[in-house]
Amino acid sequence: MLDTLRIPVVQAPLAGGPSTPALAAAVSEAGGLGFVAAGYKTPDALRDDIAAVRAATGAAFGVNVFVPGRATDDPAAVAAYAERVGVDAARLGVAAGEPRFDDDGWAAKLDVVGEAAPAVVSFTFGCPPADVVAGLRAGGSAVWVTVTTPDEARAAAVAGADAVVVQGVEAGGHRGGFDDIDGRGELGLLALLALVRAAVDVPMVASGGIADGRGIAAVLAAGAAAAQLGTALLRCPEAGTSDVHRAAVAQPGVTALTRAFSGRRARGIVNAFMVEHAGEAPAAYPEVHHLTTPLRAQGRSAGDREVVNLWAGQAHELARALPAAELVATLAAEARTALAEAVARL
Repeated sequence: MLDTLRIPVVQAPLAGGPSTPALAAAVSEAGGLGFVAAGYKTPDALRDDIAAVRAATGAAFGVNVFVPGRATDDPAAVAAYAERVGVDAARLGVAAGEPRFDDDGWAAKLDVVGEAAPAVVSFTFGCPPADVVAGLRAGGSAVWVTVTTPDEARAAAVAGADAVVVQGVEAGGHRGGFDDIDGRGELGLLALLALVRAAVDVPMVASGGIADGRGIAAVLAAGAAAAQLGTALLRCPEAGTSDVHRAAVAQPGVTALTRAFSGRRARGIVNAFMVEHAGEAPAAYPEVHHLTTPLRAQGRSAGDREVVNLWAGQAHELARALPAAELVATLAAEARTALAEAVARL
């Protein structure tokens, strides 16, 4: 699949709102690889999104699926955090959500992607079993696995992955690694690419803090077959990004990793909710995600950036408000120029 890309730009899945069929189709039509996010959607909604992309383009695209974890082993910590979040909810005039565990419709979504057979099925939050990988590949889909350490890359290769999405710590949104442990998988992208390249002989898709053509050129020179961009696409008109999120991404702002919104480490622009609950949220995903969902929805509706999960990578200020196809073409031109300039220096 990577060998056939006209432009080595992959759209990050962007689950939770920004992902739309229009965005995926536009990126693929422009010569990159668009993605549909299965995360947080029902199986029927996922099926509809896949159909919408296929109605808009005949180009290849991918679907991303969350690998389920397990329920928290510390329900008391979740209950204590729920009490604190309940205070915020009351102030906003909403009720906090129920901190429950679910597997995000894992089996049903595997059935959907198995039937649909998109060009690529990628996985986040873990490595699917080898039989799942083999089944998807037999159905005509390449399988990619998100990794944040060399050991995870080795496990993905053993499972039969066609490529690994190498996610540096600069990346916005959730850490995509297998184990959500503080300090693990928090390597810068260029260092991680070098380590993964030394560990496995599997094509790499680089992800994390890439927002312009020079960033794409850098990861291609470091051995990646393509660059995956997420934050850089949040301001595209085709994206479903909320107004408050768009505005925050466009402005200067420090980012940090936090569990406050979902119970899993994720990088976002620092705001009041993140600061207030720094260090309080337990490692409990998706329990905490469900707990804070009503607060975040209210914040988006009211335009209150202080209670919204403003997922963004470290280079978010470089994101441009351009149509996706124009942005992909611009990025490709910038990358070609950057690579030519680098060659000239040698």
